[in-house]
Amino acid sequence: MKTEDIKSTCIASPTEIAVTGRDVGAYKATKKQYYSFLSAISSGMFIALAFVFYTTTQTGGGGSPWGLTKLVGGLVFSLGVIMVVVCGCELFTSSTLSIIARVDGKISTYEMLRNWIVVYLGNFVGGLFIVALIWFSGQIMADNGQWGLTILKTAQHKVEHTWIEAFCLGILCNIMVCIAVWMAYAGKTLTDKAFIMILPIALFVASGFEHCVANMFMIPMGMLIAHAGSPEFWQTIGLNPEQFANLDVYHLIVKNLIPVTLGNIVGGAICIGLMQWYTSRPH
Repeated sequence: MKTEDIKSTCIASPTEIAVTGRDVGAYKATKKQYYSFLSAISSGMFIALAFVFYTTTQTGGGGSPWGLTKLVGGLVFSLGVIMVVVCGCELFTSSTLSIIARVDGKISTYEMLRNWIVVYLGNFVGGLFIVALIWFSGQIMADNGQWGLTILKTAQHKVEHTWIEAFCLGILCNIMVCIAVWMAYAGKTLTDKAFIMILPIALFVASGFEHCVANMFMIPMGMLIAHAGSPEFWQTIGLNPEQFANLDVYHLIVKNLIPVTLGNIVGGAICIGLMQWYTSRPH
């Protein structure tokens, strides 16, 4: 076998990756959206469970270097996106890449936006489902309530960004999520796809960038603890629920989800999707 033939079986070219990305987006936008909704619920659950894993690694590590602790959290969170990609589920942040199918005329604007909305809502349902399971499991009392306190602090930090900060953090996040998915399109094996996504996802999580679907779990989880936590929980952690009064619906939607979602769209659709398509598309 010639060297060129060996390379062609092992490495996808940038143009091949771009075509794959376009075709994946077209398929997801044109299939029955009922299936997209169910698939999105799974994705929301996977990302929420990844944040559960992240929370566990961030709890009780007060003596560890801050950067190293965040790195560990980022590495374990990458499992969520790996599960989404390997299982072929639909995640809003990566669905923004379907804009390339739109600009290439494979789908209509209506089909693209319909898919984005359906997937966004499905992701939210999946995230809230895990919120309920974690709540009724009593997980927030792990490590003498410190696990729940980690949720509270993380959620509160997310709603205290200014609007422009949340927007920019959303852009940065989805640049990394979508480049991870984009590179996974080049993978020929399960190992290829999983391995190539680890560091881009770890970068965004460790750096504190904002992912709207992850926040669909973390902030509602914090809201539930802040407003329904038992007296035993508050006594155990030695804090007062009034300290987390800003964990409410207004701050969830206006201070976080709106700017972060818009930032995720810019980061995924424009910074990665359109840029990669126009530089690598077939000519």
